[in-house]
Amino acid sequence: MSEETVLEPRESMEFDVVIVGAGPAGLSAAIKLKQLNADLEIVVLEKGPEVGAHILSGAVVDPIAVDRLIPDWKEDDSHPFKVPVKDDIFYFLTKTGKFRLPNFGMPRLMNNHGNYIVSLGNVCRWLAEKAEGLGVEIYPGFAAAELIYDENGAVKGVATGDMGLQKDGTLGPMHERGMELHGKYVLFGEGARGSLSKELIAKYELDNECNPPKYGIGFKELWEVESSKHSEGLVQHSLGWPLQNNQDGGSFVYHVENNQVYVGYVVALGYKNPYLSPFEEFQRFKTHPSIAPLLEGGKRLSYGSRAITQGGYQSVPRLSFPGGALLGCAAGFVNVPRIKGSHNAMLSGMLAAEHIVDALGEGRANDELVAYEEAWRDSDVGKDLKPVQNVKPLVTKFGAIKGLVFGGIDMWCQSLFGWSPFGKMQHEKADYQATEPANLHEPIEYPRPDGKLTFDRSSSVFLSNTNHAEGQPVHLKVADLEKQKASELMEFAGPSQRYCPAGVYEWVDGNGDAVSLGKEAEAKDATFVINSQNCVHCKTCDIKDPNQNINWTVPQGGEGPVYPNM
Repeated sequence: MSEETVLEPRESMEFDVVIVGAGPAGLSAAIKLKQLNADLEIVVLEKGPEVGAHILSGAVVDPIAVDRLIPDWKEDDSHPFKVPVKDDIFYFLTKTGKFRLPNFGMPRLMNNHGNYIVSLGNVCRWLAEKAEGLGVEIYPGFAAAELIYDENGAVKGVATGDMGLQKDGTLGPMHERGMELHGKYVLFGEGARGSLSKELIAKYELDNECNPPKYGIGFKELWEVESSKHSEGLVQHSLGWPLQNNQDGGSFVYHVENNQVYVGYVVALGYKNPYLSPFEEFQRFKTHPSIAPLLEGGKRLSYGSRAITQGGYQSVPRLSFPGGALLGCAAGFVNVPRIKGSHNAMLSGMLAAEHIVDALGEGRANDELVAYEEAWRDSDVGKDLKPVQNVKPLVTKFGAIKGLVFGGIDMWCQSLFGWSPFGKMQHEKADYQATEPANLHEPIEYPRPDGKLTFDRSSSVFLSNTNHAEGQPVHLKVADLEKQKASELMEFAGPSQRYCPAGVYEWVDGNGDAVSLGKEAEAKDATFVINSQNCVHCKTCDIKDPNQNINWTVPQGGEGPVYPNM
């Protein structure tokens, strides 16, 4: 937008509480607020075109939070918890075989019996109906793009992005100003690496006393398989192949109803080799002799990808700041070994709601919810995360095999005695700092997709129903294009082309052809192409770029993927 452009003031709306993000954390906070005080004015903003459209998770859900939030949920026939876990299997994969890890050797907290296989998107749609039934206002298609501060520097609200801007940022003929939504408190449940949460953490130095954040990139496909191969209620996890022992990641295969199966893979983003492609590793996983027979003859229905918080207990930043608080994955409440975070997201939203009602009852507004920050470690969220706090650092330090053994010992000791033989381990580096220069590694040759079990990015993005209107400003901001070429391409061989699960980033020559890896002369004339219309909002680029030179921001409201039953 040019300096001469004078924008009209935004219209504003006043609420008691503004909640950013209609995920499990935000919706649970809204419901709990209304349960505690029906007169409160609550609004929830959701950047997706509908609630659940941008939600992607495994997901096996621990019902502890829904049991507390909606105790009579089982009497509601519309609830999404239709498939209880019936069998729980854990494998270590080699290239051609597998070894089952005995259930009796797994710590009790890893047991999935009593949990449910669900579409988390459908859980959020159901929670949204409950919230609206209590009088909560939910605005889908409204992307919170800017923080609004009061004269004392406290957060007093958010502004939605302008619509109808042209690619260069100038006002188009259909320009429409965004709106400000003010609240006595503002809660942020944006999920992993949310753009406003990231700004808040930096502004208020909320991460001063915690470890660096850690993330993984998760992939998920929904398949319809032959009925003879389907086993409703089966939960299967694995470690090992196709990743190397010094790489962190694993798979899930969940059998839901209607002969459908969720197939997914998670790669920790702290990997060193810039030639590694998490998307291609997921495709390779599906060719394993224990997985391919399940999918052969089946049909791939959906695809999606997103970042997952993996730092755990020691990476949780301060949750409260003047005017609001962080919830759920914005705070990093995923239990990594359990591969579960939605229950903690819901519990954190409920906990924040309780403290907000107390604060409002005392006549307070736009101050810091210190009691919420002080309470979470002694809550069920803290009690869930603390016993597993060493598992991720152990795998990072010792690799998959030793890390798995040591992690199991640590969880048993933590669970039984509240003590760890390893002490309190730390995360030493952020994920982008782990990436090593390309000259220390060899390129990885991945097989071409066969279109039956394995696929390319383009056909996968098509199944995600991703759409962004043409002509709008690119929402992926590169701070310094020269640095991107000199470092990201010349030093690290352009890992953005490989870590992105949607084909957003390309390095091309003057003819528009892909730049060959390792050809320095060719790379000097390369151009960085950003196909932002492909973006599935995973935010991996914001996390893994070796120079932290890419900033993910929200596009126009209502754009991005539309995940059905994911």
